[in-house]
Amino acid sequence: MSANSKAGSDPQPPNLGGTKRGSFGSKLGIVLATAGSAVGLGNVWRFPYMTGENGGAAFILVYIVCILLLGIPGMIGEFVVGRYAQTNAARAYDILSRGKPWKLVGYLGILTGTIILGFYAVVAGWCLEYLLASIAGQLQGDAEAVKNYFVSFSSNPIKPVIWGVAFILVTHVVVIFGVRKGIERASKWLMPILLILLLILVVASCLLPNAMEGVRFLFEPDFSKVNRRVFLDALGQAFFSLSLGTACLCTYASYFSKTTNLLRSAGQIALLDTVIAILSGLMIFPAAFSVGVNPDSGPSLIFITLPNVFQQAFGGFPFAGYLISVMFYALLVFAALTSTISMHEIGTAFFTEEFHLPRMKSAWIPTIIASVLCVFCSWSVGAYDIQVLGLPLMDFCDMLTADYMLPLGGFFTCMFVGWYIPKKTVHTEFTNDGQFNHRFFNTYLFAVRYVCPIAIMLVFLHQLGMI
Repeated sequence: MSANSKAGSDPQPPNLGGTKRGSFGSKLGIVLATAGSAVGLGNVWRFPYMTGENGGAAFILVYIVCILLLGIPGMIGEFVVGRYAQTNAARAYDILSRGKPWKLVGYLGILTGTIILGFYAVVAGWCLEYLLASIAGQLQGDAEAVKNYFVSFSSNPIKPVIWGVAFILVTHVVVIFGVRKGIERASKWLMPILLILLLILVVASCLLPNAMEGVRFLFEPDFSKVNRRVFLDALGQAFFSLSLGTACLCTYASYFSKTTNLLRSAGQIALLDTVIAILSGLMIFPAAFSVGVNPDSGPSLIFITLPNVFQQAFGGFPFAGYLISVMFYALLVFAALTSTISMHEIGTAFFTEEFHLPRMKSAWIPTIIASVLCVFCSWSVGAYDIQVLGLPLMDFCDMLTADYMLPLGGFFTCMFVGWYIPKKTVHTEFTNDGQFNHRFFNTYLFAVRYVCPIAIMLVFLHQLGMI
């Protein structure tokens, strides 16, 4: 197949590893699974924190504009590549580029997803530990006791490793069942449960005394704080929140049917991801302000500040505080799992199709690689001093992927879709071979050719401290 062949035709899925290639079974499954790949721990603490520190509602408005200008066009670009080729990310770019070096963009996305899975599992394992600790009632006591609990746990050379690898193995079990019976079925359970837990926590938080102070902190626009940095931070948050540049969207799109409306699906996914991020702010800030705590960013918010916040806020209702704590960490576990599933699937699809392995065997390769990386990343921020370029290994992996690999992957994908793939091919995928109205196509093409690459380069230079 070449890039000039008719994209509207439905290429036969390759029969690799002795089994027919999987696909999503419903439109709901597509939206929930793909949105689940984007919804993660960053929605729970990073978005609310950045919103509060960058002008409240003013930041949210800038963020929404960035989603429209950067997020949705970039998402559709990966969808076009994945659905056209109907194969793993590396082969998809190779098919559309007809053997040119563009396939390296696919390899970059696969490598990025695997690295993220390795260090992300460390924090996911912490969430699993805290869920069980909250169920057992171990997150009690004053702020110092809660802090000591986290320090003692994270510095243990064995316990965090066990939980991190266990989380990868749970992810592995979901992935080996395939697209419909594994990923789609899990997403149809996890995403509704996540939303229900989030809504319950939002209501409980907003009913606390002085909760409206937190709501105002989140939603009152302070345009005096809006400057160039706020715009760049909003661009970066939009980029990373939607998992652009990881090959995840390209991989999931390869399981889309030819009747899937790419524009509508991208809009629905972006909307769900943004709603969950805003609801997370409504969960955290009212509770924090109710007890006079100004939330921090990073691990201290989730594992040190919030346990104490829940304990103080619901101190008059001991069982309520216990229940809220359990639900919060269950929410984090579910959010982390929807993300790790998508990161794992990137590598699983690659090894299944490129090495002609059954899914059961190929899934072990990213599991083992991510588990080894998880062990060393966990040790680097706890028991042992493992550094790369002066940073703990976990922080280095975070910096490498977030500051370099993701922006580069997103940038080259936009350039590839906007300038290299024939316009007719992109048009065919965008409109489902003319089945959908194409009045937005020229707007989309302009965005993916000019707006997205420029915006991503600005984010990249901003991350490097050059602007």
